[in-house]
Amino acid sequence: MPKTARALLQLPPATTAALEKLGADLAVARLRRKESLRSWAQRMGVTVSTLQRLEAGDPSVSIGIVATALWLMQRDGELRHLAAPEHDQGALEMDVREAVQLGRARAQVAAEARLRSEGASPPRARKPKA
Repeated sequence: MPKTARALLQLPPATTAALEKLGADLAVARLRRKESLRSWAQRMGVTVSTLQRLEAGDPSVSIGIVATALWLMQRDGELRHLAAPEHDQGALEMDVREAVQLGRARAQVAAEARLRSEGASPPRARKPKA
């Protein structure tokens, strides 16, 4: 039995399900085109067993083989959008948080500079009345 990479064993369940759906969708595409496993595998340059693993959603199938299957369906153009920076929601949210923090810091510096230029000292915390 081949050694399985630890990363593949730690795939989140949603990712595993997405790979299985992709594989099933690729199988449907092949069948709708009335292609046999053998002919589709030959066109892809892979073995029938590799194509079967791909269609089963096996995460160890290389991305190049997935790309080739998508190319046969004329869907490989979609690959360029998968990790495009403009669609990276996590990074976009981080950029917004950093911009807000920078804006607050600059506003604080500007307020302190204004107070110094006016000769006033920064406001002090008041003592509570007894």
